[in-house]
Amino acid sequence: MKDSRKEIIDILLKSYVAYYDITDYGTSREPLRALCEYYEHAEKYMVSKKVSLWAADSEEFIYLFDVPHLSLELFEQCKGVAYEDGMSRLNIGPGHMYSYITPIIVCDSCDEEAAKALKKCRIYKSFHFSLHGWMDFHAAAVIGDSGRIVSNRAGRTTAKILKKVLFSKK
Repeated sequence: MKDSRKEIIDILLKSYVAYYDITDYGTSREPLRALCEYYEHAEKYMVSKKVSLWAADSEEFIYLFDVPHLSLELFEQCKGVAYEDGMSRLNIGPGHMYSYITPIIVCDSCDEEAAKALKKCRIYKSFHFSLHGWMDFHAAAVIGDSGRIVSNRAGRTTAKILKKVLFSKK
């Protein structure tokens, strides 16, 4: 896969548009290119909707970053932007089950230190001993020149989806 960063981001945005609310920032918030928001509410009720047995809210925030070369400092900056903005968007409460904050960094090349830091990145938060849910940080990078996808342990499912979306189009 020798696609440009713009082509990769366009493919990802086209695949996310059916499920996510997308805010495309263009070049106004560089290196952040787009924010994709997903909200899901599930509940089980008895006889009428007034008698709810349980309810669960799930959220995911995908931050697409467009970076020519990913260095360690730039990875830390992207991680910080995604974490701070994602935590401010969480709706924590009794019905909250889980939230995923997912930065996806699309770059042409990547330093090995940045790839190692991304793989070791582990951020997990539990709210009220998991009674009000949890937050997990799924990080991934798509390296355009080599066609490599790097992710942290929590982001393995994100990496699988990226491989499926990017490599099945060819």
